[in-house]
Amino acid sequence: MSSGLAHVAGPVGVAGLAALFLAPARTQRLAGLVAWALAAAVLAVYLAPKGHTALLAGAAVGGLVLAAGGAALLRRWPWLLALAALACVPARIPVTVGSTQANLLVPLYGVVAAAALALAWELVRGDRRARELGPVALPLAAFVGWSGLSLAWTNDLRQGAIELLFFYLPFGLLAVSLARLDWRRRWVLALYAELVAMALVFAVVGVEQWITRDIFWNPKLLVGNVYAPFYRVNSVFWDPSIYGRFLVVAILATLVVALYSRSIRVAAAAVVAIAAIWVGLLFSFSQSSFTALIAGVVLAAVFAWRARALGLVAVAAGVFLVAAVAAPNVRHAVLHHADGGLNRVTSGRSKLVTNGVKIAVHHPVIGVGLGGFRHAYAKQAHLRGKEPKAAASHDTPITVAAETGLPGLALFAWFLFAALALAFRRAGRAFAGLSALVFGLVLISIGVHSLFYNAFFEDPTVWGVLGLAAVTSARGRDERPQAPELDREVEPERQQDQRVDGGQPDRARERDVEPLPENR
Repeated sequence: MSSGLAHVAGPVGVAGLAALFLAPARTQRLAGLVAWALAAAVLAVYLAPKGHTALLAGAAVGGLVLAAGGAALLRRWPWLLALAALACVPARIPVTVGSTQANLLVPLYGVVAAAALALAWELVRGDRRARELGPVALPLAAFVGWSGLSLAWTNDLRQGAIELLFFYLPFGLLAVSLARLDWRRRWVLALYAELVAMALVFAVVGVEQWITRDIFWNPKLLVGNVYAPFYRVNSVFWDPSIYGRFLVVAILATLVVALYSRSIRVAAAAVVAIAAIWVGLLFSFSQSSFTALIAGVVLAAVFAWRARALGLVAVAAGVFLVAAVAAPNVRHAVLHHADGGLNRVTSGRSKLVTNGVKIAVHHPVIGVGLGGFRHAYAKQAHLRGKEPKAAASHDTPITVAAETGLPGLALFAWFLFAALALAFRRAGRAFAGLSALVFGLVLISIGVHSLFYNAFFEDPTVWGVLGLAAVTSARGRDERPQAPELDREVEPERQQDQRVDGGQPDRARERDVEPLPENR
């Protein structure tokens, strides 16, 4: 397929996604879904390796059949979407077609396809819900729209098409589909239990890898461990930093339980789980993950203890500074800038940031286009080779500024503010409020992590949290304070006597839990 169609497919796809975010009319949203699907198909054909048409067509047909079955399940049990998406987050499958090799989130894309078919069915049947993402819908649509439009002038069309097809388009639809869920306390608890169980299993696998010196999937990590002074593990993930990020999310969610639980047994179990997961995190040796964890823990302490937390934060900051100054490599880097010590301490990130800023300064209006950072960096740093590995970006805001210019950076900042406001404005001591607090902490931690590892919009967790935060926010508006506490056994859900629309129970009136008392 010609590159001209791919250049057009990007703007068309994000326009369709923006319609799903914003359009009030059912017909407009259906048109947006069709545009989304057509653009995804065009980009998939453009990126597909040549000479394997029959194999790829058969895989597409088989995938659609499975997606149709998944859509039927989602129609019956909508919250399976959240559980299935979480289960598929680490599942990158090595795919080889001809000479092309890639590690793709194939199971997750199947879940998204099922969600798309379920959404299409609901719209055809007359569902009139709109703007499920609430106040974050407009800034997200604006940012995604501008990023997709930049595919028309990108200096690396293939990489830009990969960004749209494998991240922005599928994960954007996932966020919308999750935001359409009705609030269900039991399903939220099931989602948390799944998260902690996965984290514990992954931590055990990581520790076992460190003991046996046996790494899965990633041969580059094996080579790196030969020359590194420590042995990094990746558990079932491809990259140790992504492994560490997942464990940080689980630790922060469990920390909220430990801080706000009235039951000593529940709090003790939460602390034990945190300790076990932290051991697995330790052997990832991911500096970005530990930095993200620190940011999340500090913010959780501020929410739990208010002013008292400030003193603890000051003490922790002092200890951190003393430890940093005492470290010989850090002290040498600070005192000897000329020999590149700071760049060595930051594993080359200092140089990447400097050159990335230069790219943004040289292209302030429209940037170099989505996916164009690597080629622009290679040109800036005079690197050789078609795909220079040293040009990989490690900082999301700088990448956004370089690829989409100042307008893209401004839209990104607007989106971040709206996303954090969506989560934290309902934070409180009720069950829905604690859920909102968890979602806010997750966004903060991944945002901090993305300052050192460029995978913010590439992480499905971000989009999933956006959708669930919208569900929680909608629930928080009519939250009622007369129900059991978090630690007590969950009572069977009762159907309200009130009936709406043909005698069906009004699910929006399901009772929540009582606000938890002040922390000990």
